[in-house]
Amino acid sequence: MYALVFPGQGAQGVGMGRELFEAFPSSRAVFEEADDSLSEHLTRLIFEGPENELTLTKNAQPAIMTVSIAALRALTDELGADLKPSCVAGHSLGEYTALVASGVISFWDAVRLLRARGTFMQEAVPEGKGAMAAVLGLDEAGVKAMCEGIAPDGEISPANFNSPGQVVISGLTEYIDKAIENAKTYGAKRAVKLNVSAPFHSKFMKPAAEKLKAEFEKVSWNPAKYDIIANVSAKPVKAPEEIRESLYAQTFSPVLWEGSVLYMTDTLGITEFFELGPGEVLSGLIKRCKKGLTIKAGGSPKTLEAVRECLH
Repeated sequence: MYALVFPGQGAQGVGMGRELFEAFPSSRAVFEEADDSLSEHLTRLIFEGPENELTLTKNAQPAIMTVSIAALRALTDELGADLKPSCVAGHSLGEYTALVASGVISFWDAVRLLRARGTFMQEAVPEGKGAMAAVLGLDEAGVKAMCEGIAPDGEISPANFNSPGQVVISGLTEYIDKAIENAKTYGAKRAVKLNVSAPFHSKFMKPAAEKLKAEFEKVSWNPAKYDIIANVSAKPVKAPEEIRESLYAQTFSPVLWEGSVLYMTDTLGITEFFELGPGEVLSGLIKRCKKGLTIKAGGSPKTLEAVRECLH
């Protein structure tokens, strides 16, 4: 039994997906559709940069999803993989990619939704006022205690429970800096500031979530072909209404990635994970969550071929 998983923000890099574009007509069509959907040259930005422009949240989110869907289409349309995953999942924006993969929303609509999501998230907090940091070597309870000790009113909070010993915190910059400074006092090995420009998956994203909810109304939603393991609950969602509700909450709630992986392995019996898209971030996290799994990342013609062989 296997699951398809899709990466989130931070996986981006200038030139990602170029090999797919050049090797596979179906991948090229995905890039062209993304450009048409936004009425701009997103593909040029992905392939040529500049990097600081690609890293902007409003660009990185649709760009990463585009590369992931280009990999998925190459795997099915060009390499002939007959995909029948037990479930799909994605990290933060990757959950939108999972929706496309399971037929809930169209790729065209997903590109536009992620552009809106990225824009709303960036606008929710003035630049420089919010930040995120990865806390290493501290468990869930320890991170929660640290956040409450440093900012009792919730100005910082856990944002991503990624894997054992890796929890990302999010909130106002002054408190994130204080957390980094005092991490060892609370028992962490260290805390590292992330290269993001807003406090994602925190209470400060609620205004973005409200605006996003309005955008959901402009999109056609279908029941999912595969169970989607939701970030907010680490449990499956399938009906359009519960999918929309989980996406709304996901904007300002922690991503339960470790819990999602353990649900897939321990409850559903998943033994193989295939990460489609740029990078191998999720593959690394999954390895730390559970031993003895088969995990492969596919983001180029060569790595996709290895995924196809595994599936067969």
